[in-house]
Amino acid sequence: MTRLLLALGLLSLGLLTVSLLIGPAAIGPVESLTAMMAPADTPLALVMQEIRLPRAILAFMVGASLGLAGAAMQGYLRNPLAEPGLLGISGSAALGAVLAIQSGLAAAFPLGLPLAALSGALMGVLLITLLAGRQGGTLSLILAGIAISALASAMVSLVLNLSPNPFATSEIVFWMMGSLADRSMEHVVLALPFIVIGAVMLLGLGRPLDAMTLGEDAAEALGMRVASVRRRLIVGAALVVGASTAVAGTIGFVGLVVPHLLRPLVGAMPGPLLPASALGGAIMVLLADILVRVIVPEADLKLGVLTALIGAPLFLHLIYQTRRTLA
Repeated sequence: MTRLLLALGLLSLGLLTVSLLIGPAAIGPVESLTAMMAPADTPLALVMQEIRLPRAILAFMVGASLGLAGAAMQGYLRNPLAEPGLLGISGSAALGAVLAIQSGLAAAFPLGLPLAALSGALMGVLLITLLAGRQGGTLSLILAGIAISALASAMVSLVLNLSPNPFATSEIVFWMMGSLADRSMEHVVLALPFIVIGAVMLLGLGRPLDAMTLGEDAAEALGMRVASVRRRLIVGAALVVGASTAVAGTIGFVGLVVPHLLRPLVGAMPGPLLPASALGGAIMVLLADILVRVIVPEADLKLGVLTALIGAPLFLHLIYQTRRTLA
């Protein structure tokens, strides 16, 4: 397990470094890394510190958040098809962002869009908590999440349908595809506290999730408070997924595919899978963001589109392998 985490950590740091060196400006590796430490009074230093550095940091943060949230939800629900969007958190965040764009708040206030998305995510969590109830089980949580997700999706479609501004509609559609372009350190500072707090809450669920593989009744008999675990899961996932969606838009398949790829390497235990999936998610998003800038740099390929193009075939391959194993 230690070797796996070390390998994933080194790979993620390597991709983080490569992400800093990739861009439309033809800058050498040595010059790029030197400019990272130089005063921000030259064009090269501005490019590195204000454009490339925030993008690389956000790619790491967003990928780690989605991978961690996906692994935690699959462990709690004991369902390999669970993913961060199942609770409706990303949909609620997207609705908040859409309303900010449509109302003009995003144009009037630089951080209006991510703040509105965060507010939408928190509102979605509140509704999920009220619908599922304090003593509600796994089924009620899933149904509440599906209901909130469907409602948020319907509201987004309604806003697009009734929007009189074609420019706002175009901006909404492009934002929902997911991207890390044109992000600044302000976005990093905004998302970082929520992601750190949420990640600490989710990583602390390792032992309870291992116990819950035996079932909720067995976990209760071992002294685990299942209701407390569920609250920590909901709040932690809301913080990391809401903050990630707020700064990067909707990015799918990371929380679904990464735990599947790494589960055989950790003995199929939910606890060890949490940190591994966090690093694996960071690797997947960093790699996708690098490919976005390399494949068609002039076309502004959206990050969420590429993760779907990568994630969907991988997931289909995993399904095929599972069927062959069971046959």
